[in-house]
Amino acid sequence: MAISGIKGFNDILPGEVEKWQHIEATARKVFELYGFAEIRVPILEKTELFTRSIGDATDIVEKEMYSFVDKGDNRVTMRPEGTAGVMRAFIEHKLHAADPVTKMYYMGPMFRYERPQKGRYRQFHQIGAEVTGVTSPLADAQVLTMLCHFFAELGLTEPRLEINSLGCRECRPVYREKLKDFLRAKLEQLCEDCRRRFEFNPLRTLDCKATGCREATEGAPAVLDYLDEGCAAHFSRTRHFLEKAGTAYSVNPRMVRGLDYYTRTTFELVTGLLGAQSAVAAGGRYDGLISDLGGPQLPGIGFAMGVERVALLLTEREFVKRPDIFIAALGEAARDVAFRIMCELQRLALAVECDYEGKSLKSQLRRADKFNARFTLIIGEDELGKGKGPLKNMDAGTQEEVLLSAPEIARIVKG
Repeated sequence: MAISGIKGFNDILPGEVEKWQHIEATARKVFELYGFAEIRVPILEKTELFTRSIGDATDIVEKEMYSFVDKGDNRVTMRPEGTAGVMRAFIEHKLHAADPVTKMYYMGPMFRYERPQKGRYRQFHQIGAEVTGVTSPLADAQVLTMLCHFFAELGLTEPRLEINSLGCRECRPVYREKLKDFLRAKLEQLCEDCRRRFEFNPLRTLDCKATGCREATEGAPAVLDYLDEGCAAHFSRTRHFLEKAGTAYSVNPRMVRGLDYYTRTTFELVTGLLGAQSAVAAGGRYDGLISDLGGPQLPGIGFAMGVERVALLLTEREFVKRPDIFIAALGEAARDVAFRIMCELQRLALAVECDYEGKSLKSQLRRADKFNARFTLIIGEDELGKGKGPLKNMDAGTQEEVLLSAPEIARIVKG
């Protein structure tokens, strides 16, 4: 019996992976325009990193992490999100000593044990970015503007930006108690998860998708009404700078985040094109996280996007790469010359395909069509004798005789 893959761990096949490469390349291009540098951190971290940063009472820590004890009796976890590992590296390598204002981005797989559904898997992939050392709402507005710039660069206009503020560690407890007072009389309407969250994380009831929870939280107090003066001013200035940048947004006072470290600005890019899984990217400010993990008292803000979900939004576009040229060779001597020319053209930065099995010319040309090659070159005994062969431009339908010389062929193909 053939061995199948594990549920929720998907293969990304040729034909699809080109779309992922385009997303990743676009992220690198846009993020580096804004001064971000790439960081790569391990998939496996100490479990304590996530319990301290994400919070013991979150669904991720309670139910979703892939954790185990390794052969050295260390409790380790396959990362469920990216920010904690990036901040651990930031602290451990003392990046703040060179400059507390650091801009980093990352990309790679994350792992959560949850029910697989459209755009959400047990191994999923994120691209994220983090800024440390800046309290100014200018940083919030720039991060959000960069994220919207990224989606615009992909040609996507559907994800729309929604923002909110969760306040800070001083004013949020007041709001939590007001929300608990509101929910206390409606506990029976809440789902099992939200009843469990009631004492430790009541804000999560606001974004629960269960019908009873949505009905129970109708008319709930809004966190924006309980911001202290500093948080209210920060949110107002963030909005001001977004408007200065021409970055469209709307305020969603029900938006909360599932991770305990978020403070003040929170945001999501949402779409109606993916059903219930509406969030394509999300993040916020985490001004206490770095010190909670043993680092200096520095603020931070960042986001992560789900690559699977972004890829779903790009289904109408063609990303399969075309060879620049297909070389059809007839006979052993022609195949030797064709192979030499192919290698030379590849060293000249052209994508080249050929037939490996000595099939008929008709069969080779069918393969060239299958590859959708831009040009086709035919080499047989006559062509070897003349030192020239027919090079056909498959898009234009034109053909010309060319020297069997890689530099000459490359000059024509590159235009």
